[in-house]
This record gives sequence, structure tokens and C-alpha cells, in this order.
Amino acid sequence: MPRISDFIEHNYRHFNAAALVDAARAYVTHLEDGGKMLVAMAGAMSTAEIGVSLAEMIRADRVHAISCTGANLEEDLFNLVAHDHYVRIPNYRDLTRHDEQALLERHLNRVTDTCIPEEEAVRRVEGAILQLWQEADRQGERFLPHEYLYRLIRENTLAASYQIDPADSWLVAAAERNLPIVVPGWEDSTLGNVFAAHCISGDVSDPRVVKSGIEYMIQLADWYEQTAADTPIGFFQIGGGIAGDFPICVVPMLRQDLEQSDTPLWAYFCQISDSTTSFGSYSGAVPNEKITWEKLAVDTPSFIIESDASIVAPLIFQYVLEHAGTSSMRAAR
Repeated sequence: MPRISDFIEHNYRHFNAAALVDAARAYVTHLEDGGKMLVAMAGAMSTAEIGVSLAEMIRADRVHAISCTGANLEEDLFNLVAHDHYVRIPNYRDLTRHDEQALLERHLNRVTDTCIPEEEAVRRVEGAILQLWQEADRQGERFLPHEYLYRLIRENTLAASYQIDPADSWLVAAAERNLPIVVPGWEDSTLGNVFAAHCISGDVSDPRVVKSGIEYMIQLADWYEQTAADTPIGFFQIGGGIAGDFPICVVPMLRQDLEQSDTPLWAYFCQISDSTTSFGSYSGAVPNEKITWEKLAVDTPSFIIESDASIVAPLIFQYVLEHAGTSSMRAAR
């Protein structure tokens, strides 16, 4: 059976297609030179079911840390427990305001062409995670947002509700490998709102049971220092916003604010985005701008692919899996 990477190599020759090939080849080279890779995810990639390809990358040791929005963190779990209740709307561009109201009345939360079911997804997870928040509250314990979700997975709390193969969940793969995760701005998520509501109502007495974004940066700094001491670290960014802006700043923080000038810069950079540089958009800034912020070096392999990440990212992941010397682990599960 022909490999996807062979198709890409033969057909993708110019423009964004060529940039995809260049970025994928450099990703493979980075890994083969002993490098590690942090993947940053913005947008609604979990609802786009990026887990089908990203989980395999995690299991194959091709992704070594993740930074993601709170939405991407929770929506992979939502999909895991409520997939059969999701509703796809191919003609979403034609919806009227009354159509949208009708979706609301069905308790369906729309993300482009896909509706997340409120009861089966959000409320099902809420019931389970509230117990963990309250337990931590009673015992005076504190954990990072993703650590609560890791616990739900490791303790099989929701396993009876799984509606997809767990092998297609990137969060399950990450929990199995105890992958470092950074979730900046977690408060800006559905579960973040749910947590705030339970604090307001008194169900949880101390909001500090969920650790903060500053504590995420401290943890990331420790991981970066320890890892970069042995191997170069690359940065693969899907979309823009805080999921990418937050973790990439760990390097200038270490070098400038902590005056650890021997901290290595990021050794690879790729961003899949359709943002532009106009109006001061940081998400759309070309990699060269990051040199001035002491994030990338003059000779850092750097790429921008101006395209749809839901199309591009799985292709790059498959290319890397086929070229980086590791066979698929799915058959062993």
C-alpha cells in the first residue's frame, strides 16, 4: 500500500504545499538528531478530532510536550464520552438566527460544522470532575487543570461512557505517557466557567485547588531547562493565540528575566496558521520577528504554512510517522 508521505513528496511541490513538505522533513531531521518537540494547539482541533493522528504521534514518541487551550484539553474528553451524540451540520453557512436558536433549544453548542451536546458531554464530565475538585478542597490539595483530567482517565472514572476507541484520544495517550501539558488561560474554557460557578455557589470553597497559569510557566521552565540540557527542543504550533504565545516565551524568560543566558533557543519552529501580520498580529508574525524576542536563532529551521490546520497537521504527522523510523504502535494495542 502506497505511503501518504510518498504521495506528498510527489505531488506537493510549490507554495503552501512545498512549505508543508519542508516543515515535515525538518521535523524528521530534528527528531533523528535527538531533538524533542513541543506541540502548541489553538483553535478547535480537539473537536476536529486531531486525536486520531496526534495520539499516534504521542505513542510513537514524536511529541514530547503539549501546550493547548482549555477548550482543546476538555473537548478531547468531551468527544471521548459523547461522540455518538455530536451533530454535524455540513450546511452551517446557511443557518439563520432562528436555526441557531433551535440548536440552542436542543442543547447543542455549535463549533463551525459540529455541535457539542451539552448534557452528554459537558454535564457528564462536570459530574465526575466536581468530585475531584471537592476532594482536593476537603484535603487542602492543589493540582493543575490537566492533572484532574489525567486522574479521570487513569482511574477509568468515565470509561463506561467512552464512545470512541480510546486509541483515538490524544488526552488518553498523553495520560498514559504522563506527557507534560501546559494549559495557559484555562479559565477561558467551559470547565473553567463550570469551576468558577461551583466556587461562587460554594460547592468548592477555595478556588486555589486549581493551580494557576503562572504555576504552569514555572513547571514549563523546569521542564525546558532539564530537557534542553540534553537535547534541542522544537516548537510546532497549530494556530495562534495564547496556546503558542505563552509557552514560546519560556526561553526569553529564562535567558533575560532569570539571566540564564546559556539557555538554548528553540531549535525548530513551524506554525500552521492563516493569520496575517497586519494590524500587529502576533499570531501571524513571521518567524524572523521571534529572533528579536530571543526565541529563535538566525539559523533555526523555521516554517509557516498558511492553510487549514485540520488538513495540514494530520498530513505532517503521518509524514513524520512514516519517515522517523518508528512503526505504528496501534497494532500492539
